[in-house]
Amino acid sequence: MAHIPDGLLSLPVSVAGGVAAAAALAFTARRLDDDELPRVAVMAAVFFVASLITVPVGPTSIHLLLAGLMGVIIGWATIPAVFVGLVLQAAFFGFGGFAALGVNTLNIALPGAMLGQAANPFMQGSPLRAGVAAALAAAASVAVTGLMVAASLYFSDKAYTLSAKVMLAAYVPLLLAEATLSGVALAFLARVRPDMLGKNP
Repeated sequence: MAHIPDGLLSLPVSVAGGVAAAAALAFTARRLDDDELPRVAVMAAVFFVASLITVPVGPTSIHLLLAGLMGVIIGWATIPAVFVGLVLQAAFFGFGGFAALGVNTLNIALPGAMLGQAANPFMQGSPLRAGVAAALAAAASVAVTGLMVAASLYFSDKAYTLSAKVMLAAYVPLLLAEATLSGVALAFLARVRPDMLGKNP
């Protein structure tokens, strides 16, 4: 569960997440180039569709995040791309909700944007190198997102401690899946469209 539903977070956590997300969106909006908008829109659409598909894992469920992959391809623009995807999911399908929108945006997008930027200098050289760097960024992004979701629940109510631990365990197969998917995808892009790598906004 990366989408935290409305009603689970305390007011201070929701407000803090909303303020931080607004600041992150303002920061990234200034960095966006008009030429990058089509690529950002495509990644937002990919996130929107992929994260709608949930897979039950024990008492919880998981879904693809793709934030690490997005971070490598579109950099800091991952934050507005995820935000748009979450708004549409909340509006049309009731996923997450609006009160938790700021927290969900940060939990999913921020690790991907930061770790994607960190991996970006290693994208050049060979498809294998690009794939390994992307896989590591994706795996780390999922792990950090899991920790941030758990922390959001914990600081909202200590009663969520056990649930947060169970949820973190469920992130292990997601971490492996995203690392594999991102590694293969970036190795392919490095082979056929190397111009898409290394120019993140």
